[in-house]
Amino acid sequence: MADKKTLVLGATPDPSRYAYLASNRLVSKGHTIVNVGIKTGEVAGVPIEKPEIIHHDIDTVTLYVGPQHQPELYNYILDTHPKRIIFNPGTENSELRRLANEKGIQTENACTLVLLSIDGY
Repeated sequence: MADKKTLVLGATPDPSRYAYLASNRLVSKGHTIVNVGIKTGEVAGVPIEKPEIIHHDIDTVTLYVGPQHQPELYNYILDTHPKRIIFNPGTENSELRRLANEKGIQTENACTLVLLSIDGY
C-alpha cells in the first residue's frame, strides 16, 4: 500500500477521541501523518502543531473538527491543497465541500477508521 501522507485536523492527545485513534491507526498502516490541532502534545510519536504551517505535500486531510469551527480553517485547508478531504461523521460541511471541489480537491463523507479497517483508504 502506498503512503498517503495525511493531515489529521483536530488532532488530540486524548485517547478516547477518534482523532487520536485515527492518527495511531494511520501510522500503524504505514502512512505518514501531520497532527494539527489546538491541543498540545503528541500522538503516534508525532507532535501536534497549530494550524499555521501550510504543508504542500499532503495527500489527505481527515477532519475531526466540527462544521461550526471549520470556517476559520478554510484558508488553511484549501491552501494546503490536498488531493482529498475526508469529512468524518459529524464534520460534514457543504460549504467547505463546494469550496474544495472548486479547487479540484476530492471530498468524501466517510470514516477514516472504517476505510483503514477495510483497506479502502
